[in-house]
Amino acid sequence: MKAIEQQQIAIKGSRDKKITLDISLPNSKVKTPVVIFCHGFKGFKDWGHFNWVASEFAKEGLAFLKFNFSYNGTTESQLIDLSDMEAFAQNNYITEFNDLGVVIDFIEKEADTYNIDKNEIYLVGHSRGGGIAMLRASDDRRVKKLALWASLSEFESFFRSETIEQWEKDGVVYAVNKRTGQNLPLNKQFYDDYLANKEKLDVRKAAKLLSAPLLLIHGDKDESVPMSHAEALYNIVQHSILIKVENGDHTFGAKHPFDAANDVTEMLEELVENTVEFFID
Repeated sequence: MKAIEQQQIAIKGSRDKKITLDISLPNSKVKTPVVIFCHGFKGFKDWGHFNWVASEFAKEGLAFLKFNFSYNGTTESQLIDLSDMEAFAQNNYITEFNDLGVVIDFIEKEADTYNIDKNEIYLVGHSRGGGIAMLRASDDRRVKKLALWASLSEFESFFRSETIEQWEKDGVVYAVNKRTGQNLPLNKQFYDDYLANKEKLDVRKAAKLLSAPLLLIHGDKDESVPMSHAEALYNIVQHSILIKVENGDHTFGAKHPFDAANDVTEMLEELVENTVEFFID
């Protein structure tokens, strides 16, 4: 099946900033399911292989919607770099959770416009976006299937004691973007918001409430989120499938920038094939 050209849209986010999203549509005469993709920390919808992934899903008959969380640091005019440092510093998990709800609301409302079956909404989350997707899928019965790529299973262990101490002292910490060399600010509100919403942000607790089928794909050489996170979710969710990717890293071999003509690996092809099969079956 041939994919229709990607369509880009901006909608109002859960706070005062816009969410930029795009939809890759199958060339289909019948209504199709829609896959909503959630990027991770320091990520964005056009990072690396994500455009290639969107096209591959659409070719298989699945509409693919990917979006930038409203405070991820991109802007409507600068989509492929993190340039809005003030927004990045003010991002938090609850904002991302609420943004995902806004995106689901949007596609449900506009389903007929895009020839989408609003009763077949699926989520894919990568890394931190996987944790957000799990929280939403367990809370929102509109989500019928969930796939997690290199997802974390809890947030707590990523708050290191030295980081908390620096927040208490300076009110801000910095995360290094290795690709660009940027020092990305995270204000203390990020940690404060987590503490204030800790129970709602309990990914493993959410997993216990998940009714949707779950696919977990995780590399055994993931340097950012250990395989133990996928195994923890697999052990919690009885109706889940776990695929361990041998020698797989956090992005399954993908990099940014990404050349679809030369950079597609067998690992990435299998990632897409396994996820598409899960959604279509």
